[in-house]
Parts: sequence; structure tokens; C-alpha cells
Amino acid sequence: MISTSLSHLADVLGGRLVVHGGDTPDTLVSGLVDTDSRLIEPGGIFVAKPGETTDGHLFVGTAIQQGAALAIVERELDERVSQIVVPDSVAALSALARDVVARVRAEGRLKIVGITGSNGKTTTKNLLARILEDDGVTVAPRASFNNEVGAPLTMLRITDATRYLVSEFGASAPGAIAHLAGLVTPDIGVVLMVGMAHAGGFGGIESTFHAKSELVRATREGGLAVLNADDPRVAAMEPLARERGQGVRWFGRGERAEVRAVDVEVSASGTRADLLVDGQEYTLTLRVLGEHHVMNALAAIAAATALGVPAADAIARLETVEIAERWRMQPLGSERVRIINDAYNASPDSMAAALRTLAQITGPHERTVAVLGAMSELGEYADEEHDRVGLLAVRLRIQRIVVIGPEARRMYLEAIAQGSWDGEAVFFPDADAAYDYLATELRDGDRVLVKSSNSAGLRHLGDRLGELFA
Repeated sequence: MISTSLSHLADVLGGRLVVHGGDTPDTLVSGLVDTDSRLIEPGGIFVAKPGETTDGHLFVGTAIQQGAALAIVERELDERVSQIVVPDSVAALSALARDVVARVRAEGRLKIVGITGSNGKTTTKNLLARILEDDGVTVAPRASFNNEVGAPLTMLRITDATRYLVSEFGASAPGAIAHLAGLVTPDIGVVLMVGMAHAGGFGGIESTFHAKSELVRATREGGLAVLNADDPRVAAMEPLARERGQGVRWFGRGERAEVRAVDVEVSASGTRADLLVDGQEYTLTLRVLGEHHVMNALAAIAAATALGVPAADAIARLETVEIAERWRMQPLGSERVRIINDAYNASPDSMAAALRTLAQITGPHERTVAVLGAMSELGEYADEEHDRVGLLAVRLRIQRIVVIGPEARRMYLEAIAQGSWDGEAVFFPDADAAYDYLATELRDGDRVLVKSSNSAGLRHLGDRLGELFA
């Protein structure tokens, strides 16, 4: 974080300053900000956040041992560290991020890109950050830091030397993206797709559209909206952009897109695509598995070239990326038994894309195995969407369908109903039981997809299988 006096911080946060030791209101702090006391470094700022299962105030002592210079708290504590007492520590985190970003931006060098979408946010964020980091100091979220805590923590990592801030915005509820993007007012807003992810929390696909469009509304006037030309709901955001005087830059597979993939070939080693970028021809060889990641790459190229990065440079940098993120189409195991661990997140769209990738990369003498868990946050649509996944797995001729957990059982029942009645589909109540089965069932030539939402916990099963067949 940029250097800031304790008194300024107290004013920004609307809090009461309690100094300790040799500190005064003019004492400067500039360390990293975090809500995890274990990650605090000397000079850092610890935000004591109440949680569902514990309370950050219990760990202020640990933060002090780690070297914290300041604690942002909701009640004054008898601890040997300066404190700013605020009504709401999470709201204070947002206020601090807004102030820091505005002060760095006022110097004129910082460019901000915001990314949202039902799927692909983290992959696109990582791809864009890889492109930009060769041009200047780039700050981007760790993992999926895209909520009311993670997004501000990322913003607070910027310094006076930062040239690019790439922010990922998730939507836990209507208004969430508007709030987070409003902290930084991006120069470029990237909208990837509007799908069924989180539809249960929003009340349907149209409500999801309105939530995702909040990023366009929050992008600065005269900025740029980078939109998916192939998704009708994303394309329908164009008038919102025009109302704010924003330019629109399209990416996709269709002729409307200025950044376009015209031919795509998928293999077990990655994806090759012929591209047109503003009328110029290029070839992209992406090592990240899955045809669907081509769209994420197109979005990253569209944003990067809008920031002045030559298309050839952007493509060359993308070709150095080996995986999008841990637990996202992550190749594990060996050539003998290849495990694809994609169990950090799942929605109907990403589940379908992963299953299609499994079918595409499996050779004629190899066997497809799909290890599937529940998709979360679908609400009233959960039964129907889990049925669709079971049906799709059968239609793609997945040769072994392993369904895990009661929340995912309908995938198994639908697979059985659609023709997988001769042992092709099996069900297990938990990951341990499935591991015992797979440890003896998997054989040379198997290509295994492990796919579920994070809450199902199958990412750890994928890791175990990867180690077993390494």
C-alpha cells in the first residue's frame, strides 16, 4: 500500500484513532493489508473481520507477533498496537481501497481493467495479467479474490509504481459488482458471458444479466467496454456502454468481433487457434486445456491491445501460460493416466465445456472418465441443470461416469435413465469412497476429468488421483 498517515487513514475510514507506543497521528504506514493474521508481514495492516465461524479480533495478537503496525477493529482492544476503531471493518476495507486507488490514479499512470462474467473470470484475469506484466508493474488478484473482501485487498496491493490493476468482480447478490467496481471506476470493463452460475441467488438468467451489466455502468465515462459478441445478453449491454460515452470492443467467434477466432483445434496438449485481430492474421497456440479458454484469451487480447500492447506481443505472452490457475483444467497424473482437475468451480456452462473438452482430447484407444460433483448456487434450477449434465455426459459417450455426493445424485440418475445402465455410471456418497474405487478402476489410457463446484471438495480428490498416477 502507498504510504499513509494514521490520521489520514482514520479520516478516510470514519474511525477513531488509538495510538500506541511511539506512534503519533502523523506516523506513516505502508505495509500490506490483510484479513488473515498469518499473512501479515512487518509493517502490515491487519483488518479484524468478524466471520461466520470465528472473529478476526481474536487474532490481533497473532498479527502483532507477525509485525503488524496497525489494526483496523470494530472494538478497541487491549493490545500493544495502534488501532482505528470503525463501525464495520469490511466497509472500512472498501473505503480504504477507494482512497488508495484514487490517490495513485491521480498521478496519471494507473490503468484499471475490471472483469466479470458467469464463467472464465479468473482465467481471463490471469491471462491478461500475464500479457500486461511485461509492459509494467501489474497487480491482479490471487486465486479468485473477487468478493467484498478479496477485491479490496487486491486493490490495496498497488503502489506508486503500479501501472496496471486488473480486478476480478464476482457477484454474490445484485449490487455487488456495482459496489466493487465503483471503488475503482475501471477504464476498461470486460464482460465474458451471462450464464446460469449463481442464478439461484439472483432469481434467474435475466437478473444475472442485470448483475453483470453493473460493470458496464461502473466503467468510467468515455472508457471502453470489451464485450462478448457471441453472447446475446452480453451484446445487449452495448447501449448501456454507449449511454456512458464508452467505446465498445468485441471479441468472439463471429464476424462482428474485432478480436476473433476463425478456426480452433483442440488436443490433449492444448488448443490452436487462427485469429483475426483488427483485420490482421495471427496463430495462437494455447497450452491451457479447453476450447472454451480461447474465448478467455480473446477477451484478454482485446483488453490488452486496447491498452496499447501489440497483438503479436500479447499472443506470444499467452503462449507461455501453462495452466490458467490451480484446480482449473489443471493437468495432473501422467501420459499413462491423465487427470484433469477442474474442481474449483462449476456451473452448467463450465461443466458442459469441460465435458466437451474431455471428449475432444481423448484418442480412439483411450477411455473417457468423468468424475462429477454438485454445482452450487443454482437454487430452484439445481435439479434441472444437474439432469442436463447427466444427459450431456451420455450424449458425449463418456465411457465411465462417476458421480459423488447426494447433491449431485441426479446426474447419476439421469445418466442411468438415458442409457448408462451397464456399469458406465456409478454413484458414491463421498470422495473417499470414490477414491477407493478409482484407485483400482483407472487404467492405462484413461483420460479423467474431475469437475465440481468448490463446495463439493473434489479438487482434493483430483490432487490425490494426480499423485497416485504421477
